[in-house]
Amino acid sequence: MRPIETRYARSGDVRIAYQVVGQGSFDLVFVPGYISNLDLHWEDEGYSRLLKRLSAFSRLILFDKRGTGLSDRVDSRHLPSLETRMDDVRAVMDAAGSGRAALLGASEGAPMAMLFAATYPERTRALVLYGGYAHFHKWVMPPEHLEAFIETAETSWGTGATLPNFAPGRVDDAHFIQWWARFERLSASPTAAATLARMNAGIDVRGILPMIRASTLLIHRRNDVRVDLEASRFLARKIPGARLVEIPGRDHPVWTGDVDRVADLVEEFLTGQPAVADTERVLSALLATRIYDTAGLGDRMWSERSQRFHVTWRLLVGRYGGRVAGTHGEMMMARFDGPARAIRCAAALREAAQQIGVASAQGAHVGEIELRGQPTGLTARVTMQLASHAGRGDIIASRLVAELAVGSGLHFVDAGRVSLDELGEPLPVVQATSEQHLEPACRPKTHPLEPATLTARESEVVSLIADGKSNAAIAAELKLSEHTVKRHVANILLKLDLPSRAAAAAFSARHTGPDGP
Repeated sequence: MRPIETRYARSGDVRIAYQVVGQGSFDLVFVPGYISNLDLHWEDEGYSRLLKRLSAFSRLILFDKRGTGLSDRVDSRHLPSLETRMDDVRAVMDAAGSGRAALLGASEGAPMAMLFAATYPERTRALVLYGGYAHFHKWVMPPEHLEAFIETAETSWGTGATLPNFAPGRVDDAHFIQWWARFERLSASPTAAATLARMNAGIDVRGILPMIRASTLLIHRRNDVRVDLEASRFLARKIPGARLVEIPGRDHPVWTGDVDRVADLVEEFLTGQPAVADTERVLSALLATRIYDTAGLGDRMWSERSQRFHVTWRLLVGRYGGRVAGTHGEMMMARFDGPARAIRCAAALREAAQQIGVASAQGAHVGEIELRGQPTGLTARVTMQLASHAGRGDIIASRLVAELAVGSGLHFVDAGRVSLDELGEPLPVVQATSEQHLEPACRPKTHPLEPATLTARESEVVSLIADGKSNAAIAAELKLSEHTVKRHVANILLKLDLPSRAAAAAFSARHTGPDGP
């Protein structure tokens, strides 16, 4: 059974290759590891066996990460961060018509799957992590071993020379060695493979593990040659309610060894106990912004500049994919799906404040917040206190922000520790460097299209999307079927050339007045 066709989902300016297999009652998104190639998967007996088993009980959605396999190649000097790759998963789900899915994250795909589950609990049915980890250098390889691996990749990529690092049990299998060599060549270039390895080395998602609410199954081979078993044991301790199953084996790839055992565990977990995510709380990046007068302006001029900045703040938050989250006294709060967007927005706000003639001070933090209403609780209070500690023109962030933004092209410098009223011990913080350090390729793209391209009904739908409503909630409010709403959403994204619902929400914010939609 081979997929009829490979399709492409648009994520920003990049096309992501994906395939859909099977007719199961629920969707399962397979998030691949280090490298992948959708076509070659079906040519290996073990890989095709695994995919057939998974698609027998699910609607299986497969994709190649940007820069690998059949997806668009990207500048190897600026391979995407976890946050951008998370957007790609969402774009593929949208293109495949999947509102909610279970995620199977294998190896390097596990951190991205974890981040997605914490950020989008309403779209995550359940989480399966195979051979996963939260911190690369601690559980995959130390820096000195990484450099040796990269040297091998740069000098011998495409020959199968990396096979002992992944599947030593197959080094005497001539047919598999030949397939692995093609797998290397057709999945990534030597330069991209080396850059991918360096990007993966920056992975550290330990800070978000307690925020995962999806039911989670962990599978790990006891003698895994690539990822230490302790990595999954750590995940089992930190992810609420997670269950770990240790199975025999040394080879790392999920499609090697006892594939049927892995498939059995996944099937039993996903079909035997329906997983319900807690969608009331989500992982978000919060940005608190305050402005003040440093030029001794009179009341009237200060009021005019302050009002001008508030209008600009709303527009920039929408432009960078965020949502206005209200004000707390002098603090203006905004929430974002990822920390890199929050920091880029902060940099734009700093520049806007200077142009208006006021000074800004900003704080950013990542944590759980209530899905509805203004952000309250610990995450919001910490974010506001960071903004209070920030000086003129400063963007102060918790170290967790920098850890989750690895690979984004953003630059941070250590700023020591800050004692906050809410925490029992000082919080490690960083400072985002000046706007000139933001990579031009990372700046948001604007679309010249106008809202007039939408029908009246589509305008209503996009406004409700901007309010954070699900398809079901929109259907109930507009007295439509959920299928009709899905069709409207697909048309909106197509007309406006947008990759996702979040981008549509940002578009709505850009094209409405300062009071919001």
